[in-house]
Amino acid sequence: MKILVACDKYKGNMTAAQVCNTIKQAIIDIDKSVQVIISPMADGGEGTTDTLVESMGGRFVKLPVIGPTGKEIKARFGILPGNTAIIEMASASGLWLVPENERNPMLTTTYGTGQMIAKAMEHGCKKIIIGIGGSATNDAGMGMAQALGVKFYDKEKNLLGKGGKFLNSIESIDLSGLDPNVGGTLFYIACDVTNPLHGPSGAAYVYGPQKGAGPEMVKELDRGLINFANAVKNTTGKDIAKIPGAGAAGGLGAGLVAFLDAKLRSGTDIIIEATSLDKKIRDCDLAIAGEGAMDNQTFYGKSSFGVANLAKKYGIPVITINGSVFIDYSVIPKEKHSIFNGNFSTVNKDMTLEEAIKNGKKLLYDTTAEVFRFFRAIYYFNKTKTGGQQ
Repeated sequence: MKILVACDKYKGNMTAAQVCNTIKQAIIDIDKSVQVIISPMADGGEGTTDTLVESMGGRFVKLPVIGPTGKEIKARFGILPGNTAIIEMASASGLWLVPENERNPMLTTTYGTGQMIAKAMEHGCKKIIIGIGGSATNDAGMGMAQALGVKFYDKEKNLLGKGGKFLNSIESIDLSGLDPNVGGTLFYIACDVTNPLHGPSGAAYVYGPQKGAGPEMVKELDRGLINFANAVKNTTGKDIAKIPGAGAAGGLGAGLVAFLDAKLRSGTDIIIEATSLDKKIRDCDLAIAGEGAMDNQTFYGKSSFGVANLAKKYGIPVITINGSVFIDYSVIPKEKHSIFNGNFSTVNKDMTLEEAIKNGKKLLYDTTAEVFRFFRAIYYFNKTKTGGQQ
């Protein structure tokens, strides 16, 4: 019997690698003849770098960068085998780096993200995957571009500074100083949101308030994003305003497309490709996915759904083992209902979140053991009935 375990992290409790290893241990403690392949998953968001570095034998690179408020901080990214870098913009430009009373997207910058990109290219990385969740910024990637040598000028030919407040002042863009390594590098944006750059569904209106923007600031930032898009179109010919995902991370998605010719893709799809999950899963008898809290959002691009889609391609049953399960099937499209063969929660009685986290590993181990015993019985029963053929 061959089983693939491809679970995401249980946020606030266990890393993806810890979850996968706990499930593996529970299975082989029951049946040592089972071949268990672990492939920790992520969806491009928080924890993606850690997951890929741990599971693929990569390494971390630490460096000082300009943080979102302009102060120097320490950030890090990962380098994977094959000269591939994995960068989480939140490491350098994330909301978690800004105290709540200091949040102001007119001032915050993605400059540090650009510094990480530059350092990855210095290390010889020819493919760079950038996860853009959790930003503190609304500068459309202007700071990122500035760190890579792009210059922005106002009507009086004055060089503009960092922060969302300068977007509406952009009159011209000078690309002559862009880091020459950009031309020989492939950039992929791990992004699962589809917001355009500006407008009611854009970066400022949807995400600005959580970054400290009041109603008037939101309007000003949105006007700045419109101006940014026009300046980019005049300079590069690219129409970035309505690209799905352009509004992600305060418009960083748009800036990466505009200046690095980056490709926006599903974070889960990028991770599946990077980990060669297709090759690992194709001859398995069962796939196990899972996450900390499985809910309706799982069916719209989270890693468990990506694993299930891949499993179904090869006719492999797939179950999920999660910290908790909160699915309202009445609002899930019918064609998505059967993607999983079963969804299990490790919480087996009334308990507080603190109790569930404290006992997370044991709950996961015990749940896996029960689920596996059931699957194993059916597997060998069917094998006997079919004369050894599955």
